[in-house]
Amino acid sequence: MAKVKNAYVCTDCGAEHSQWQGQCMACKAWNTLKEIKLSAAKSKVAKAASGYSGATENQVKAIHEVNLEEVPRITSGMSELDRVLGGGIVPGSVVLIGGDPGVGKSSILLQVMCELSTQQKVLYVTGEESLQQVAMRAKRMQLPDEQLRLLTETDVEAIAQSAQDEQPKVMVVDSIQTMQLAEIASAAGGVSQVRETAAFLTRYAKQNNVAIFLVGHVTKSGEVAGPRVLEHIVDTVVFLEGQSDSRFRTLRAIKNRFGAVNELGVFAMTDKGMKQVKNPSAIFLSRGEEPAPGSVVMVVWEGSRPLLVEIQALVDESPYGSPRRVTVGLDQNRIAMLLAVMHRHGGIQAGDQDVYVNVVGGVKVNETSADLALLCAILSSMQNRALPQDLIVFGEVGLAGEIRPVPSGQERIFEAAKHGFKRAIVPIGNVPKNGVPGMEITGVKSLQHALDVL
Repeated sequence: MAKVKNAYVCTDCGAEHSQWQGQCMACKAWNTLKEIKLSAAKSKVAKAASGYSGATENQVKAIHEVNLEEVPRITSGMSELDRVLGGGIVPGSVVLIGGDPGVGKSSILLQVMCELSTQQKVLYVTGEESLQQVAMRAKRMQLPDEQLRLLTETDVEAIAQSAQDEQPKVMVVDSIQTMQLAEIASAAGGVSQVRETAAFLTRYAKQNNVAIFLVGHVTKSGEVAGPRVLEHIVDTVVFLEGQSDSRFRTLRAIKNRFGAVNELGVFAMTDKGMKQVKNPSAIFLSRGEEPAPGSVVMVVWEGSRPLLVEIQALVDESPYGSPRRVTVGLDQNRIAMLLAVMHRHGGIQAGDQDVYVNVVGGVKVNETSADLALLCAILSSMQNRALPQDLIVFGEVGLAGEIRPVPSGQERIFEAAKHGFKRAIVPIGNVPKNGVPGMEITGVKSLQHALDVL
């Protein structure tokens, strides 16, 4: 039998240690080391007998000898998913999809696999549900499932053997926390099982040129359960997010070796499965008929397209000695910084006020282009004066009070014009030279200039 060795892996960063200790020496986190069992490497004869080893040996090549022909991607049938993946499914890639329970991970993958089954061989492997449950869901969603091949199995070696017989082009494994290797002496879902089964499936995908989707559970903190090294093994990591009280779902990539990581796909959950939302800006702009103080529309850039969202601010007198700063969808530390800039360079004091900020629709804004819109919404709430509903605002605010231009500024303005906006306050460096027909664009270079325009 193969000799078994023990190692201790940090669940936060994936660093290995030879013995247990209270603190990880790599990321300095405490109480994150978990014991795993590592079996000795198999010989070439054993690998060939297991049925998943590659057919050729690796060779050293000069860089000019490498074939640079682009690998043709597989269209999933969903343009929003293809956008997030970088243009389609890459053969031989491993994609990890994470999300909260019930958010729709299995539903969207079942839809994709049913569509792909009409064109090529696919295999849907489930370790959590029975074949009858998967078939009932496909029938309820009215999917073309006549050619879909199903397998209920949790042993990855048996899955690899079945895949060798079926020869699929795309395979789904739902979920990685239920998979196990017989030679690992621990329960499914543990650190060692998740790590080794993911490495096994990734090795199989590379050697057989099969695209594999792995479904991963998430922890309370919103990260994929298991060691962080799981995210390093796969090629692409995407998260399907959504609020429990909303039927809309957002798909975002946080790692992608074959495309951009800031692309966003928007879906709507229905009784027939996930429906694509071609124009997400229309969803996030469902405003009231009467203008309200503290509300303004900004344009954020998500991957390769602009997205119009509404930002709301509420400023009220604080009944406590320490005023509150509550944000939903924005960085709370940046709110405090912008309030200091507004006081220093705009002469507006909000230090004794409670400030509540919300991005409508559950969108998370991570870029600095929302700075100017945020200050405009706060000022509107403080003065109790509504801003025009046909106004858009964006721009980065510096500590010196300057308004800095943002990337793709002109494309943001054109997108706002398509949705009927007539006025815009933007950084002076983002003003189009020839203007935009039907839109009054005001370029500002400082915070004081922007407040004077308002």
